[in-house]
Amino acid sequence: MTLLLAILFGIHIARMLLPASLDQEVIWVFGFVPARYETTLMAEQIPGGIGASIWSFLTYSLLHADLTHIGFNMLWMLPFGSALARRFGGVRFFVFLAITAVAGALAHLLTHAHELAPMIGASAAVSGTMAASLRFAFQRGSFLSFRRTPDADAAARIPALPLSRALRNGRVLAFLGIWFVLNLFTGLGAIEIGTQGQSIAWQAHVGGFLAGLLLFSLFDPVPRGGSESPADISPEENLSSRDV
Repeated sequence: MTLLLAILFGIHIARMLLPASLDQEVIWVFGFVPARYETTLMAEQIPGGIGASIWSFLTYSLLHADLTHIGFNMLWMLPFGSALARRFGGVRFFVFLAITAVAGALAHLLTHAHELAPMIGASAAVSGTMAASLRFAFQRGSFLSFRRTPDADAAARIPALPLSRALRNGRVLAFLGIWFVLNLFTGLGAIEIGTQGQSIAWQAHVGGFLAGLLLFSLFDPVPRGGSESPADISPEENLSSRDV
């Protein structure tokens, strides 16, 4: 997490030192612009060329509108991303962030075809880490459980629930509901930079969130738990199991 913070703040501080016109060029070249993928004369005039049509699926997540924008994203990232980084290790964690960022860009492209406004912000990846953390965060001893272990490393390596069971867990479902409501009404930090101001790119959040939820098992190095005794299952999980 420290490295991620250093990268994001370092990039933004470097941009603050640039002339405004050059900083706008950076946003066009490294931000995600759906109109870039059209076969029109307008698409050809967007800075960055063919290279930007490839790297901007990821690089948009490294750019932010201002320090408040970074701080807001990192406020969401710290509790969930820290646990996931401990669980995955550095390399897996950064690859996971990259994939969820790409998923967010794809979701934005599918829902904003022809859009010229560049999208920037790390919140698709932030949403992915939140979704991935749900697979283990509410397990007994983990960081959102009522009986959290004081050892942060141990709390981050509690065996995860299979996706099918996670989606029947009352606390997970409650968190999902709250997240989607907050996302739809306020957004969580990915924005479009346009001539008429900034707007929330909430579809990118959903794309990153779904990717994190579905792809977690491909990255998780922690073995699944064996057969559980009734004492190891929370009341919510017990109820969910009976509903099946």
